[in-house]
Amino acid sequence: MKMYGLLFLLIPLAIGIGVALTLQTAINSQLKEYLSSHLQTALFSFLIGTIALCCLVFIENSEKPNLHQILTIPWYLWLGGYLGAYAITVSIFSAPKLGFLSFSGLVIFGQIMTSMILDHYGFLGVDKTPIHWQRFLGGVVIFIGVLLTLQR
Repeated sequence: MKMYGLLFLLIPLAIGIGVALTLQTAINSQLKEYLSSHLQTALFSFLIGTIALCCLVFIENSEKPNLHQILTIPWYLWLGGYLGAYAITVSIFSAPKLGFLSFSGLVIFGQIMTSMILDHYGFLGVDKTPIHWQRFLGGVVIFIGVLLTLQR
């Protein structure tokens, strides 16, 4: 029963991520019109995000890591920042050309396929959840839906 109550909080938060990512892509695409390149646009977007996060971490009431703790983090866990830079930069370039609906659908399809693989093999510390026909069919249906959005 407790999980259902939590779902009423988690579902809107997850939907909010979709809203935020779509708005971020649209805003960054507009920002690109004022700058000389997609990379400059991504840099300024990350700069504002970094400043916001620095302020939040500063006022957050939790213990801050020391240098030793930071140096013991496995190298591959630092790839999240690179992946974020890739995602933002490529979205600035491709979303206006594909259209935001098709772009978002392709992103969601990529997330679903990657999530199925991570779940199936238990990569990156997630619990193993085998791919069964219903999960696979769900991915195929989403891909077909994305293909339909590409039609103009």
